[in-house]
Amino acid sequence: MAAYGLYTHIASNKFRSMLLLAGLFLLIYVLVFAGALLAEVMINGNGSVQYYLAVAFADLVKAMPLATIGVAAWIVIAYFFHQSIIDAVTGGEDVTRQQQPRLYNLLENLCISRGIPMPKLKVMDSDALNAFATGLNPRQYSITVTSGLLRTLNDQEIESVLGHELTHIRNGDVQLMVVAVIIAGVVGFFGELFFRLFTNLSWGSGGSWSSSSSSSSSSSSSSDRDGKNSGGGAVIIVILAVALILLAWLLSQVVKLALSRSRELLADAGSVELTKNPDAMISALRKIEGRGELPGATSAVMELCVDNPREGFADLFATHPSIDSRVRALVTYAGGHDPGPLALPPETADEANRPPSAPTDGPRPPPLPRGPWGSRTSGPWGRTDGG
Repeated sequence: MAAYGLYTHIASNKFRSMLLLAGLFLLIYVLVFAGALLAEVMINGNGSVQYYLAVAFADLVKAMPLATIGVAAWIVIAYFFHQSIIDAVTGGEDVTRQQQPRLYNLLENLCISRGIPMPKLKVMDSDALNAFATGLNPRQYSITVTSGLLRTLNDQEIESVLGHELTHIRNGDVQLMVVAVIIAGVVGFFGELFFRLFTNLSWGSGGSWSSSSSSSSSSSSSSDRDGKNSGGGAVIIVILAVALILLAWLLSQVVKLALSRSRELLADAGSVELTKNPDAMISALRKIEGRGELPGATSAVMELCVDNPREGFADLFATHPSIDSRVRALVTYAGGHDPGPLALPPETADEANRPPSAPTDGPRPPPLPRGPWGSRTSGPWGRTDGG
Protein backbone atom coordinates (compact mmCIF):
# COMPACT_ATOMS: atom_id res chain seq x y z
CA MET A 1 0.00 0.00 0.00
CA ALA A 2 1.19 3.51 -0.71
CA ALA A 3 2.55 5.22 2.36
CA TYR A 4 0.46 8.34 1.76
CA GLY A 5 -2.75 6.35 1.49
CA LEU A 6 -1.95 4.24 4.55
CA TYR A 7 -1.14 7.13 6.87
CA THR A 8 -4.04 9.19 5.57
CA HIS A 9 -6.37 6.32 6.44
CA ILE A 10 -4.80 6.09 9.90
CA ALA A 11 -5.29 9.82 10.58
CA SER A 12 -8.89 9.71 9.31
CA ASN A 13 -9.58 6.62 11.39
CA LYS A 14 -8.29 8.31 14.55
CA PHE A 15 -10.58 11.30 13.99
CA ARG A 16 -13.63 9.11 13.46
CA SER A 17 -12.65 7.04 16.49
CA MET A 18 -12.59 10.08 18.75
CA LEU A 19 -16.08 11.02 17.56
CA LEU A 20 -17.29 7.49 18.23
CA LEU A 21 -15.79 7.50 21.71
CA ALA A 22 -17.50 10.82 22.43
CA GLY A 23 -20.77 9.26 21.32
CA LEU A 24 -20.09 6.25 23.51
CA PHE A 25 -19.55 8.56 26.48
CA LEU A 26 -22.88 10.29 25.77
CA LEU A 27 -24.63 6.95 26.13
CA ILE A 28 -23.83 7.12 29.84
CA TYR A 29 -26.06 10.18 30.11
CA VAL A 30 -28.79 8.40 28.17
CA LEU A 31 -28.70 5.66 30.80
CA VAL A 32 -28.78 8.22 33.60
CA PHE A 33 -31.87 9.79 32.02
CA ALA A 34 -33.52 6.37 31.73
CA GLY A 35 -32.68 5.66 35.37
CA ALA A 36 -34.16 9.01 36.39
CA LEU A 37 -37.39 8.14 34.54
CA LEU A 38 -37.68 4.84 36.42
CA ALA A 39 -36.87 6.53 39.73
CA GLU A 40 -39.57 9.16 39.25
CA VAL A 41 -42.12 6.47 38.38
CA MET A 42 -41.25 4.69 41.63
CA ILE A 43 -41.64 7.92 43.60
CA ASN A 44 -44.90 8.99 41.96
CA GLY A 45 -46.81 6.42 39.93
CA ASN A 46 -49.71 8.70 38.94
CA GLY A 47 -47.91 11.44 36.99
CA SER A 48 -48.31 12.42 33.37
CA VAL A 49 -45.79 11.82 30.60
CA GLN A 50 -44.88 15.50 30.46
CA TYR A 51 -44.38 15.57 34.21
CA TYR A 52 -42.01 12.58 34.18
CA LEU A 53 -39.97 13.93 31.26
CA ALA A 54 -39.55 17.35 32.85
CA VAL A 55 -38.60 16.02 36.28
CA ALA A 56 -36.25 13.36 34.86
CA PHE A 57 -34.48 15.97 32.73
CA ALA A 58 -33.95 18.11 35.81
CA ASP A 59 -32.58 15.04 37.60
CA LEU A 60 -30.22 14.43 34.69
CA VAL A 61 -28.81 17.95 34.90
CA LYS A 62 -28.17 17.50 38.62
CA ALA A 63 -26.66 14.02 38.19
CA MET A 64 -24.37 14.81 35.23
CA PRO A 65 -21.39 15.90 37.38
CA LEU A 66 -21.68 12.78 39.54
CA ALA A 67 -22.06 10.53 36.50
CA THR A 68 -19.00 12.10 34.89
CA ILE A 69 -16.95 11.65 38.05
CA GLY A 70 -18.13 8.05 38.36
CA VAL A 71 -17.12 7.17 34.80
CA ALA A 72 -13.79 8.95 35.24
CA ALA A 73 -13.13 6.96 38.41
CA TRP A 74 -13.99 3.75 36.56
CA ILE A 75 -11.49 4.65 33.82
CA VAL A 76 -8.80 5.49 36.38
CA ILE A 77 -9.26 2.12 38.09
CA ALA A 78 -9.08 0.34 34.74
CA TYR A 79 -6.02 2.42 33.81
CA PHE A 80 -4.01 0.89 36.62
CA PHE A 81 -5.53 -2.59 36.87
CA HIS A 82 -6.82 -3.58 33.41
CA GLN A 83 -3.65 -5.53 32.57
CA SER A 84 -3.82 -7.47 35.83
CA ILE A 85 -7.46 -8.30 35.14
CA ILE A 86 -6.67 -9.48 31.60
CA ASP A 87 -3.73 -11.58 32.83
CA ALA A 88 -5.94 -13.15 35.50
CA VAL A 89 -8.52 -14.08 32.85
CA THR A 90 -6.09 -15.35 30.20
CA GLY A 91 -3.23 -16.64 32.35
CA GLY A 92 -0.65 -14.59 30.45
CA GLU A 93 2.80 -14.44 32.05
CA ASP A 94 5.76 -12.15 31.40
CA VAL A 95 8.64 -13.75 29.54
CA THR A 96 12.25 -12.67 29.14
CA ARG A 97 14.81 -13.11 26.40
CA GLN A 98 16.21 -16.13 28.24
CA GLN A 99 12.79 -17.81 28.38
CA GLN A 100 11.68 -17.03 24.82
CA PRO A 101 14.75 -15.99 22.78
CA ARG A 102 13.08 -16.64 19.45
CA LEU A 103 10.00 -14.55 20.20
CA TYR A 104 11.95 -11.82 21.98
CA ASN A 105 14.43 -11.38 19.14
CA LEU A 106 11.73 -11.18 16.48
CA LEU A 107 9.92 -8.39 18.33
CA GLU A 108 13.13 -6.58 19.24
CA ASN A 109 14.27 -6.51 15.60
CA LEU A 110 10.97 -4.95 14.53
CA CYS A 111 11.15 -2.32 17.26
CA ILE A 112 14.79 -1.42 16.53
CA SER A 113 14.15 -1.10 12.78
CA ARG A 114 11.52 1.62 13.40
CA GLY A 115 12.72 3.12 16.66
CA ILE A 116 9.71 1.86 18.57
CA PRO A 117 9.94 1.31 22.34
CA MET A 118 9.96 -2.39 23.17
CA PRO A 119 6.65 -3.51 24.72
CA LYS A 120 6.50 -6.28 27.30
CA LEU A 121 6.12 -9.82 26.06
CA LYS A 122 3.65 -12.28 27.56
CA VAL A 123 2.84 -15.89 26.73
CA MET A 124 -0.37 -17.66 27.68
CA ASP A 125 -0.55 -21.44 27.73
CA SER A 126 -3.25 -22.24 25.19
CA ASP A 127 -3.53 -24.41 22.09
CA ALA A 128 -5.44 -21.59 20.39
CA LEU A 129 -3.66 -19.58 17.70
CA ASN A 130 -4.02 -15.94 18.69
CA ALA A 131 -2.32 -12.83 20.03
CA PHE A 132 -3.35 -9.42 21.35
CA ALA A 133 -1.86 -6.12 22.55
CA THR A 134 -2.88 -4.18 25.65
CA GLY A 135 -1.83 -1.07 27.55
CA LEU A 136 -2.70 2.61 27.90
CA ASN A 137 0.79 4.14 27.96
CA PRO A 138 4.35 3.15 26.91
CA ARG A 139 5.07 1.69 30.37
CA GLN A 140 2.05 -0.60 30.13
CA TYR A 141 2.19 -1.73 26.51
CA SER A 142 2.44 -5.49 26.16
CA ILE A 143 1.93 -8.12 23.48
CA THR A 144 0.55 -11.50 24.50
CA VAL A 145 0.82 -14.56 22.26
CA THR A 146 -0.43 -18.09 22.83
CA SER A 147 1.90 -21.05 23.09
CA GLY A 148 -0.09 -22.68 20.29
CA LEU A 149 0.80 -19.80 17.99
CA LEU A 150 4.50 -20.21 18.78
CA ARG A 151 4.39 -23.92 18.01
CA THR A 152 2.45 -23.61 14.78
CA LEU A 153 3.73 -20.53 12.96
CA ASN A 154 7.19 -20.11 11.47
CA ASP A 155 9.44 -17.14 12.17
CA GLN A 156 8.17 -15.01 9.28
CA GLU A 157 4.54 -15.61 10.25
CA ILE A 158 5.16 -14.86 13.93
CA GLU A 159 6.99 -11.69 12.91
CA SER A 160 3.94 -10.65 10.88
CA VAL A 161 1.61 -11.25 13.83
CA LEU A 162 3.93 -9.25 16.09
CA GLY A 163 3.98 -6.50 13.46
CA HIS A 164 0.17 -6.52 13.45
CA GLU A 165 0.02 -6.02 17.22
CA LEU A 166 2.84 -3.49 17.15
CA THR A 167 0.86 -1.49 14.59
CA HIS A 168 -2.11 -1.46 16.97
CA ILE A 169 0.20 0.13 19.55
CA ARG A 170 1.75 2.61 17.07
CA ASN A 171 -1.65 3.74 15.77
CA GLY A 172 -3.13 4.22 19.25
CA ASP A 173 -5.67 1.45 18.65
CA VAL A 174 -4.90 -0.25 21.94
CA GLN A 175 -5.74 2.79 24.05
CA LEU A 176 -8.94 3.50 22.14
CA MET A 177 -10.14 -0.09 22.30
CA VAL A 178 -9.37 -0.43 26.01
CA VAL A 179 -11.22 2.84 26.77
CA ALA A 180 -14.11 1.77 24.52
CA VAL A 181 -14.36 -1.57 26.31
CA ILE A 182 -14.30 0.23 29.67
CA ILE A 183 -17.05 2.70 28.75
CA ALA A 184 -19.11 0.00 27.05
CA GLY A 185 -18.70 -1.98 30.26
CA VAL A 186 -20.15 0.95 32.19
CA VAL A 187 -23.10 1.07 29.81
CA GLY A 188 -23.64 -2.66 30.17
CA PHE A 189 -23.33 -2.57 33.96
CA PHE A 190 -25.80 0.25 34.55
CA GLY A 191 -28.08 -1.02 31.81
CA GLU A 192 -28.36 -4.35 33.60
CA LEU A 193 -28.76 -2.57 36.94
CA PHE A 194 -31.69 -0.48 35.67
CA PHE A 195 -33.22 -3.46 33.91
CA ARG A 196 -33.13 -5.51 37.12
CA LEU A 197 -34.68 -2.56 38.94
CA PHE A 198 -37.48 -2.48 36.38
CA THR A 199 -38.17 -6.22 36.65
CA ASN A 200 -38.39 -5.93 40.45
CA LEU A 201 -41.07 -3.26 40.31
CA SER A 202 -44.65 -4.42 40.92
CA TRP A 203 -48.01 -3.07 39.90
CA GLY A 204 -50.86 -2.24 42.24
CA SER A 205 -54.58 -2.41 41.50
CA GLY A 206 -55.83 0.11 38.96
CA GLY A 207 -52.59 0.13 36.98
CA SER A 208 -50.54 2.25 39.39
CA TRP A 209 -47.19 1.34 40.93
CA SER A 210 -47.62 -0.37 44.30
CA SER A 211 -44.85 1.77 45.74
CA SER A 212 -46.86 4.87 44.95
CA SER A 213 -50.41 3.88 45.95
CA SER A 214 -50.67 6.81 48.35
CA SER A 215 -49.81 9.56 45.85
CA SER A 216 -51.59 12.89 46.24
CA SER A 217 -54.92 13.71 44.57
CA SER A 218 -53.38 16.80 42.92
CA SER A 219 -50.99 14.63 40.91
CA SER A 220 -53.89 12.37 39.91
CA SER A 221 -55.98 15.32 38.71
CA SER A 222 -53.00 16.63 36.74
CA SER A 223 -52.69 13.26 35.04
CA ASP A 224 -56.42 13.26 34.23
CA ARG A 225 -56.14 16.71 32.61
CA ASP A 226 -53.51 15.24 30.28
CA GLY A 227 -55.95 12.55 29.21
CA LYS A 228 -54.24 9.78 31.16
CA ASN A 229 -55.81 7.30 33.51
CA SER A 230 -54.22 6.73 36.89
CA GLY A 231 -50.78 5.29 36.19
CA GLY A 232 -51.20 5.51 32.41
CA GLY A 233 -48.34 7.97 32.05
CA ALA A 234 -46.14 5.73 34.16
CA VAL A 235 -46.64 2.82 31.75
CA ILE A 236 -45.52 4.92 28.79
CA ILE A 237 -42.51 6.24 30.69
CA VAL A 238 -41.41 2.76 31.77
CA ILE A 239 -41.63 1.56 28.17
CA LEU A 240 -39.60 4.59 27.08
CA ALA A 241 -36.97 3.99 29.79
CA VAL A 242 -36.57 0.32 28.84
CA ALA A 243 -36.28 1.30 25.17
CA LEU A 244 -33.54 3.83 26.02
CA ILE A 245 -31.63 1.22 28.04
CA LEU A 246 -31.77 -1.30 25.20
CA LEU A 247 -30.84 1.35 22.65
CA ALA A 248 -27.85 2.50 24.72
CA TRP A 249 -26.58 -1.06 25.06
CA LEU A 250 -27.05 -1.79 21.36
CA LEU A 251 -25.30 1.43 20.29
CA SER A 252 -22.39 0.72 22.66
CA GLN A 253 -21.86 -2.62 20.89
CA VAL A 254 -22.12 -0.99 17.47
CA VAL A 255 -19.53 1.65 18.44
CA LYS A 256 -17.12 -1.06 19.59
CA LEU A 257 -17.60 -2.88 16.31
CA ALA A 258 -17.00 0.28 14.29
CA LEU A 259 -13.79 0.90 16.22
CA SER A 260 -12.54 -2.67 15.87
CA ARG A 261 -13.37 -3.71 12.32
CA SER A 262 -11.62 -0.89 10.46
CA ARG A 263 -8.54 -1.13 12.66
CA GLU A 264 -7.84 -4.77 11.86
CA LEU A 265 -7.39 -4.00 8.16
CA LEU A 266 -5.05 -1.12 8.99
CA ALA A 267 -3.07 -3.31 11.38
CA ASP A 268 -2.64 -5.94 8.65
CA ALA A 269 -1.37 -3.24 6.32
CA GLY A 270 0.90 -1.86 9.03
CA SER A 271 2.40 -5.30 9.57
CA VAL A 272 3.24 -5.55 5.87
CA GLU A 273 4.76 -2.08 6.03
CA LEU A 274 6.97 -3.20 8.92
CA THR A 275 7.99 -6.62 7.62
CA LYS A 276 7.81 -6.08 3.83
CA ASN A 277 6.34 -9.57 3.64
CA PRO A 278 2.62 -9.70 2.70
CA ASP A 279 2.75 -13.44 2.04
CA ALA A 280 3.78 -14.13 5.64
CA MET A 281 0.85 -12.08 6.97
CA ILE A 282 -1.54 -13.92 4.65
CA SER A 283 -0.28 -17.39 5.60
CA ALA A 284 -0.42 -16.44 9.30
CA LEU A 285 -4.06 -15.39 8.93
CA ARG A 286 -4.87 -18.60 7.07
CA LYS A 287 -3.34 -20.73 9.83
CA ILE A 288 -5.08 -18.72 12.55
CA GLU A 289 -8.43 -18.87 10.73
CA GLY A 290 -11.00 -20.66 12.88
CA ARG A 291 -8.41 -21.63 15.51
CA GLY A 292 -8.27 -18.49 17.66
CA GLU A 293 -10.89 -19.24 20.31
CA LEU A 294 -9.48 -18.63 23.80
CA PRO A 295 -11.45 -20.82 26.24
CA GLY A 296 -12.62 -18.85 29.24
CA ALA A 297 -11.72 -15.47 27.75
CA THR A 298 -14.30 -12.71 27.97
CA SER A 299 -15.71 -11.08 24.85
CA ALA A 300 -13.71 -7.93 25.71
CA VAL A 301 -10.45 -9.89 25.50
CA MET A 302 -11.45 -11.57 22.24
CA GLU A 303 -12.14 -8.17 20.71
CA LEU A 304 -8.47 -7.29 21.20
CA CYS A 305 -7.14 -10.42 19.46
CA VAL A 306 -5.74 -10.87 15.97
CA ASP A 307 -8.85 -12.87 15.12
CA ASN A 308 -12.11 -13.24 16.97
CA PRO A 309 -13.98 -16.33 15.77
CA ARG A 310 -17.01 -15.50 17.92
CA GLU A 311 -19.89 -14.11 15.88
CA GLY A 312 -23.32 -12.78 16.68
CA PHE A 313 -26.48 -13.63 14.80
CA ALA A 314 -26.10 -13.19 11.02
CA ASP A 315 -22.55 -11.90 11.60
CA LEU A 316 -24.11 -8.64 12.88
CA PHE A 317 -21.96 -8.53 16.00
CA ALA A 318 -18.71 -9.89 14.54
CA THR A 319 -15.92 -7.68 15.86
CA HIS A 320 -13.41 -8.52 13.11
CA PRO A 321 -13.62 -8.60 9.32
CA SER A 322 -13.61 -12.11 7.92
CA ILE A 323 -10.25 -13.69 7.20
CA ASP A 324 -11.23 -13.90 3.53
CA SER A 325 -11.82 -10.14 3.32
CA ARG A 326 -8.56 -9.38 5.13
CA VAL A 327 -6.59 -11.70 2.85
CA ARG A 328 -8.33 -10.24 -0.19
CA ALA A 329 -7.26 -6.74 0.86
CA LEU A 330 -3.64 -7.87 1.28
CA VAL A 331 -3.68 -9.54 -2.14
CA THR A 332 -5.25 -6.50 -3.82
CA TYR A 333 -3.27 -3.70 -2.20
CA ALA A 334 -0.05 -5.34 -0.97
CA GLY A 335 0.57 -7.79 -3.81
CA GLY A 336 0.41 -10.89 -1.63
CA HIS A 337 -0.50 -14.42 -2.72
CA ASP A 338 -3.33 -16.34 -1.13
CA PRO A 339 -2.65 -20.07 -0.63
CA GLY A 340 -6.27 -20.61 0.39
CA PRO A 341 -7.41 -22.22 3.67
CA LEU A 342 -4.56 -24.12 5.28
CA ALA A 343 -4.91 -27.45 7.10
CA LEU A 344 -2.56 -27.80 10.03
CA PRO A 345 -0.44 -30.95 10.34
CA PRO A 346 -1.93 -33.61 12.66
CA GLU A 347 0.54 -33.10 15.53
CA THR A 348 -0.11 -29.37 15.50
CA ALA A 349 -3.87 -29.68 15.19
CA ASP A 350 -4.16 -32.05 18.17
CA GLU A 351 -2.12 -30.61 21.06
CA ALA A 352 -4.21 -31.86 23.94
CA ASN A 353 -1.53 -34.27 25.11
CA ARG A 354 1.58 -32.50 23.87
CA PRO A 355 4.73 -32.52 26.05
CA PRO A 356 6.19 -29.20 27.23
CA SER A 357 8.01 -27.19 24.57
CA ALA A 358 11.71 -27.93 24.39
CA PRO A 359 14.42 -25.27 23.96
CA THR A 360 15.22 -24.43 20.35
CA ASP A 361 18.96 -24.74 20.91
CA GLY A 362 20.63 -27.92 22.15
CA PRO A 363 19.45 -31.53 22.11
CA ARG A 364 15.77 -32.29 22.60
CA PRO A 365 14.99 -34.40 25.71
CA PRO A 366 13.11 -37.65 25.06
CA PRO A 367 9.33 -37.36 25.46
CA LEU A 368 7.67 -38.87 28.49
CA PRO A 369 5.34 -41.81 27.87
CA ARG A 370 1.73 -40.64 27.60
CA GLY A 371 -0.29 -43.62 26.46
CA PRO A 372 -0.81 -43.94 22.71
CA TRP A 373 0.51 -40.40 22.22
CA GLY A 374 3.75 -41.00 24.14
CA SER A 375 5.79 -42.07 21.12
CA ARG A 376 5.63 -38.92 19.04
CA THR A 377 8.05 -39.03 16.16
CA SER A 378 10.32 -36.15 15.29
CA GLY A 379 9.45 -35.12 11.78
CA PRO A 380 9.35 -31.77 10.03
CA TRP A 381 6.13 -30.92 11.91
CA GLY A 382 7.50 -32.02 15.28
CA ARG A 383 9.87 -29.07 15.46
CA THR A 384 9.05 -26.34 17.91
CA ASP A 385 11.07 -23.65 16.20
CA GLY A 386 8.60 -23.41 13.31
CA GLY A 387 11.45 -23.35 10.79
